[in-house]
Formats: sequence, C-alpha cells, structure tokens
Amino acid sequence: MPAPRFYCDAPLTAGARIALPEALAHHALRVLRLRAGEAVTLFNGQGGEYPAVLEVEGKAGFAQLGDFNPREAELSGRIILAQGLPSGDKMDWVVEKAVELGAARVSPIAAQRSVLQLSGARLEKRVAHWQRIAQSAAEQCGRNRLMTVDAPLTLEDWLAQPADGLRVLCHPEAEQDLAGMLQGASDQTGITLLVGPEGGWSDKELEAARKAGVQAVRFGPRVLRTETAGLALLSAISALRGW
Repeated sequence: MPAPRFYCDAPLTAGARIALPEALAHHALRVLRLRAGEAVTLFNGQGGEYPAVLEVEGKAGFAQLGDFNPREAELSGRIILAQGLPSGDKMDWVVEKAVELGAARVSPIAAQRSVLQLSGARLEKRVAHWQRIAQSAAEQCGRNRLMTVDAPLTLEDWLAQPADGLRVLCHPEAEQDLAGMLQGASDQTGITLLVGPEGGWSDKELEAARKAGVQAVRFGPRVLRTETAGLALLSAISALRGW
C-alpha cells in the first residue's frame, strides 16, 4: 500500500528532521491515526517529493526525511480552465477533478448569468476552501505541484489580462470542432478553456470574447453541463496532444 502523501508548506531538505505543521500533524496523527515509525511522503509544491518516517512526541509530529525523489506527474503541456461560476458546490467538484486531470490553473469567472455571486469575506473564505480542495486532490492523485486557484473575476476583467497561450471558448453552436482547432495550433501552445455557467455566456460576453481573439469550438453533438464540459475538454485535449 502506498505511503500516505502530505503537502507540507515548509522548506524540505534530504536528511533533515522537520516539525510537521499543526494542521498536518493533527490530520496524520488524530484523523488517519498514523503511528511513529510509519512511512509517509511529503511534498511542498515546488516539485518532487521526499519519503519520510513519522516520529511522534506527545501531540507533536515530526518527519525524518529521506532522499529527494524528483518524480513528477504533470502534463507535458499547460491547460488552464476558466470556469464560469456554477451554482451550489459544483465548483468544489470542478476544482478537485481539474487537479486530477492535470490542469495548471483554475480561474473562476463571475459571469453575468452565474447564480453564485461572491464578495468580501465570503469570497475570501470560498477561495481558501477551493485552494484546500486543490491541495487535498494533489495529495490523493500523486501530483507534486499545486494547481493554482484564482479569485473570481468578471469575464471582462479576465480578458484584459495577458493571454497565456491559445484561448478557447466552449460553445455548442460553434462552427469549428475541437480536433480541427488543435490541428491548426502549435503543439507547444498552452491552452485556456472558457466554460460558461449553467445559463451560458451572455451575448455581451460572447462578443467581448470574440473581440479578444478567443476561438469558439464545439465538442460533440450533445450539450454538456457546466461542471462536465471543461473537464471533458481537458481530458480530450490531453489525449489529442499526447500530453
């Protein structure tokens, strides 16, 4: 059985003995009920991982680190998911599965038709919640780098940022399909997927995206739910690119 994996927000060095952060120690010792001498794996999001042996002193946890393991589980290319905020807790699912599928970043979009609207302390709390989900998903799926989860922006504000490679908008009525679009793009180009909320993008948002050079593509004959579309496209692009 693989050793439990933990994200540790601290400098890690081969051969060092480190004190585990309080929250990590609580999870390992009280929730998972791990015991002294058990094998664990630590990573700090900077790449690679460290096998370690758990040590316990009272309620405190420590880890004796072994040799650095440079193992990575990242995609060969960079895919960003710009997700129109869905209703309820669907964004939790999107963030978790985007980590598992290898996305480099999730950028929530406060679209005009988004039911969920966040601001102030509620927004900060929700973003922190999504970041914890991304951390837990990385621990579970074997990634040694954390996927970034941004604070929500309107589509207009998001489009005003410098483009990080090719930007693609998922639309069921687009003339171009995904495979055709990829054939005309460089294999080395990063790709950002824009997926609307339950009600889709407004006409104003679609026009703003078009003026910003975003390409619209369709993905099969069926209309996918907002929490499905981006993840399906992410998987398809990874496969078609050989990433």
